[in-house]
Amino acid sequence: MDKAEAYRQLTEEIASVVAGETSETARYASAACLLAQAFQPRFFWTGFYLVDPLKPDVLVVGPYQGTLGCLRIPFGRGVCGHVAATRASIIVPDVHAFPGHIACDSASNSEIVVPVFKADGSLAGVLDVDSTEFGAFDEIDQAGLVEICRILLTA
Repeated sequence: MDKAEAYRQLTEEIASVVAGETSETARYASAACLLAQAFQPRFFWTGFYLVDPLKPDVLVVGPYQGTLGCLRIPFGRGVCGHVAATRASIIVPDVHAFPGHIACDSASNSEIVVPVFKADGSLAGVLDVDSTEFGAFDEIDQAGLVEICRILLTA
């Protein structure tokens, strides 16, 4: 099956699993697990960094699958902080060339980060996916992950 079809099927599965679930943590944890399982080993680290309600300009690690993640990331720092500040998705084919990249795990070589929004339009956090491969992500990944984040919003 091609990647677009894999995302389509995974989107349906995630939507079914999180339907009616009121806990954001449960929705994010389920999505991270299903994404990591569906695309392993290409997805080396898959998870969420959430806006800290006590420090709204800082992301704090949320549900994820993979090696130890950074605990906190200020808005504007690294790839995740960049997406939190700009509220726009980004594909980084080589994280080592990204200005200010934060190396939470030195095995990561490429990354895609998608903003996650609340129903009121405010930023809930970001979905971060890392790969040990260079250039592992493309527009198909971006479209699929954006759609999955939209489902998490409306669950």
